Amino acid sequence: MKVKYIALAIAALLISGGAMAQKKQQDNGGISPEMMQQMKRGFGGSASDKALRNIMVNNAPNKLAMNYENATKFDSHFSNRVVSKAVTDQKSSGRCWMFTGMNVLRNQAIRHHNLPADFQFSQAYLFFYDQLEKSNLFLQAMIDTYKKPMNDQEVEWLFKNPIGDGGQFTGVANLISKYGLVPSDVMPETYNTNNTSSISNLIALKLREDGLALREMAAQKGMTPTKLQTKKTEMLATIYRMLALTMGEPPAQFTWQQKDAKGEIVETATYTPMEFYEKFAKTDFSKYYMVMNDPTREYYKVYEIRYDRHVYDGQNWRYLNLPMEDIAPMCIASIKDSTMMYFSCDVGKFLNRDNGLMDMNNYDYESLMGTTFGMDKKQRVATFASGSSHAMTLCAVDLDKDGKPLKWMVENSWGPNYGWQGNLIMTNDWFNEYMFRVVLEEKYIPANILKMMDQQPIMLPAWDPMFAPEE
Repeated sequence: MKVKYIALAIAALLISGGAMAQKKQQDNGGISPEMMQQMKRGFGGSASDKALRNIMVNNAPNKLAMNYENATKFDSHFSNRVVSKAVTDQKSSGRCWMFTGMNVLRNQAIRHHNLPADFQFSQAYLFFYDQLEKSNLFLQAMIDTYKKPMNDQEVEWLFKNPIGDGGQFTGVANLISKYGLVPSDVMPETYNTNNTSSISNLIALKLREDGLALREMAAQKGMTPTKLQTKKTEMLATIYRMLALTMGEPPAQFTWQQKDAKGEIVETATYTPMEFYEKFAKTDFSKYYMVMNDPTREYYKVYEIRYDRHVYDGQNWRYLNLPMEDIAPMCIASIKDSTMMYFSCDVGKFLNRDNGLMDMNNYDYESLMGTTFGMDKKQRVATFASGSSHAMTLCAVDLDKDGKPLKWMVENSWGPNYGWQGNLIMTNDWFNEYMFRVVLEEKYIPANILKMMDQQPIMLPAWDPMFAPEE
């Protein structure tokens, strides 16, 4: 009997100890067996749940959440549209920002000079200098910050991001203003301009090595700025060689046959890249302004992002933060005046890749998953669920009888077979939720908003996740 009572006591202690351990596990934030049972009961295991599971394990959620009724309402009519000639293709590169900025100039050049519809400026030419200038930006930053320790946040960010193929409109403006433009047939695309990752990774590896060397050299006693600049120039010569081997060397001068829209030769002349730019695309970039809709930051303030530039002696990315109700009328005014705009958004959200429609009703995730997804734009940005990911050229708007926008269209740079004839269409609801920034010419900006651009900008750190370069 005594043995029996002892056994019962031990069992009670084990049960009690197990319960206490489970409670302790739950109190510490772990998943206890009781919590697990509750979660399993939530799934239910009903016949409908099992049927849905059997379907979903073998299919992508987007395919199953596709709203059939919405797909039948596709509409490609636009009341106001800037006529575009031909869609470009950035291939497997992160150069959407460059294609978008150059497409704005390209459309004007075709219209003003009666050029063929397939005319393009050379993206390879400008990308060569983009990569060279970004290399200089990194190496000079290594000199500027050499006194800071390696674990300083700024130094860490620089080593994590020595170079990349992404960017934004300020880079387009600075690079063209410094190096000019050439036509695409003078410096055509290569494998490595169309597929940028391999060469960018190699250059990044070399820059990190050189960055360490410059930091060590700068810390040496008696080191002079002249010696550092000489060493940096030697390092950049290696980068130049890597770029020239993989992309070709940019021309200092070239002879080009200008053709009209019918393909007839109009003139044969010799240009420098700057002369070509001044004749076919001369632009006063000081009259272009970027506006942004970021509901996590105060509106009607100017912001600037440190290190977010392509050229060391150029300008950082700067923008005025505005509510959507101020941005849309300016975009409409530009389109009505046949002027395209640099535009960026969170392109992958609710995108139907078959027809190129971006609509909040494209996918019914809530019915499929049996839950809600209720964050607004401010909450999505604050929690890193949304941010600008891709730049395109805003070219059309469809207005109702009261002049209110129903939908918008952008010319993309993913080739003519993607989306609707190479374009993406977005409803106005989608535009409000996932549009982030647009670049406007001064003449389309009301005087009261234009005056706000003169504010002293609020400087933001380069590592702010909202400002990843568009790809």
